[in-house]
Amino acid sequence: MVRAVASIIGVPKESLPGERRVAATPESVKKLSSRGLSIHVEKGAGAEAGYADSQYVEAGATIVDSAWQCETLFKVRAPTVDEVGKLEEGAFVVSLMQPEKNPLLVDSLKAKKVTALALERIPRVTRAQKMDVLSSQANLSGYRAVVEAAAHLQGFMGPQVTAAGSTPPAKVLIIGAGVAGLAAVGAARAMGAEVRAFDTRAAAREQVESLGAKFLEVTIKESGEGQGGYAKTMSPEFIAAEMALFRAQAAQVDVIITTALVPGTKAPTLVPRDVVEALKPGSVIVDMAAEQGGNCELTKPGEVVVHQGVKILGFTDLASRMAATSSRFFAMNLVHLSGELGTGDTLTIPLENDVVRPALLLHKGEVLPPLPAKEPSPPQPAKPVVHAPRPDAKPQQEHIQSPNRSAWGSTLGGIFVIALLFGLGRFAPADFLQHSTVFVLACFVGWQVIWSVSPALHTPLMSVTNAISGIIIVGGLLQVGGGVDLASVLGVLAVFFATINIAGGFLVTERMLKMFRREDAAPSSSGGHR
Repeated sequence: MVRAVASIIGVPKESLPGERRVAATPESVKKLSSRGLSIHVEKGAGAEAGYADSQYVEAGATIVDSAWQCETLFKVRAPTVDEVGKLEEGAFVVSLMQPEKNPLLVDSLKAKKVTALALERIPRVTRAQKMDVLSSQANLSGYRAVVEAAAHLQGFMGPQVTAAGSTPPAKVLIIGAGVAGLAAVGAARAMGAEVRAFDTRAAAREQVESLGAKFLEVTIKESGEGQGGYAKTMSPEFIAAEMALFRAQAAQVDVIITTALVPGTKAPTLVPRDVVEALKPGSVIVDMAAEQGGNCELTKPGEVVVHQGVKILGFTDLASRMAATSSRFFAMNLVHLSGELGTGDTLTIPLENDVVRPALLLHKGEVLPPLPAKEPSPPQPAKPVVHAPRPDAKPQQEHIQSPNRSAWGSTLGGIFVIALLFGLGRFAPADFLQHSTVFVLACFVGWQVIWSVSPALHTPLMSVTNAISGIIIVGGLLQVGGGVDLASVLGVLAVFFATINIAGGFLVTERMLKMFRREDAAPSSSGGHR
């Protein structure tokens, strides 16, 4: 079943204090307009994100005094109860809803028979990654958390060596290695900090270690994998082991960044008062779960709390502090989502869509039942894989009694070599056999010596081969002095080629050394200290 909605999308200005993001950017307006949709942007909606009204007009949008009369609205934050009163009856609203924070919101939306799509409920499946606003915003929040920690830390994040002394790198503990946590790990490592991270999900270990951080574990083994890629609530025994680990780490680290959230419930308390008091004065805690109650017992949402010299940052607008970039990511998530809402110049609500249906908080003011589970299709019988022979492929030997041409060639070649060796041993002079034996052995030894060395070391190896070539020259000169015969001719050729090898080897080695030779620093034009 598909329901058509209006082709005009309204983008109102966010009313939540401190919210600088906007649900559409000039870039996203161009993409939505290209399919025939009309975009009405409220005057000044993008000003705090750095997008002027004139940019929206150039992109094809219409600037209006109020966007609440549009039947379709794209927002960042959920509308307030007062804003719901401005909506047209039966409107379609797409935004972060988070009804658990405001139970009155759902009732007011029902009264207006609104269709509400909650962006935080988009399922975390591969096909929906490009529409996942939680991931795109968490990535920015994790980065910004490290920036805020560095701004409030009374020292460097990375190691420093100066004339006045040196300082070690800051030690950072990141609790929770989801999207935000991994972004924080990467940012802290980029600043030079020593990072360790903890997560209840064993699958996070490889991701943490790939970013150069140390993954911490507790002695109790318990899976923290929850539905939709989130962590689940752990057992009391596991939580007790966690607390012991965090207390031990608090005595060592300078910064703690917490990112732990369980969907639909208050954030778990992972940094109680005694852990805060175990930190050194001047340390910093960034609580990224502050908006849902906080992971730290002493967190106050939206405030900076100082307890015994430790700063606890309860910022709830980390992504909004990077409004230009976060708005661009958010808006592009909505552009990709609009691709699921039909094509052409009209948006539709496909109720059978496995991405849209789970995210619908309400449809025409009613709560929809979940989609019925799809029955798995019966497995198809495996078909035998038949590889067609290449046109230029050589015929394979199917029976040992009927050898192919390759087998005949190898056999005849081996018989010829045996006959040749027999003839040399029977009729060749003793000196020739002695020199031939040394030559063959030298070929085998040289091949093994050179090709057993890694190709990355072949250039330094030239110095060694130059010494070997010098020995060859000495041996060649000794043969030249014995008269005009085959040995003398071979000696001359050996001297000639060895000389080329020595000269070329030294030339290449010299050029390679120049690449690593430091040029003398140019004299400074300033008389001050550098």
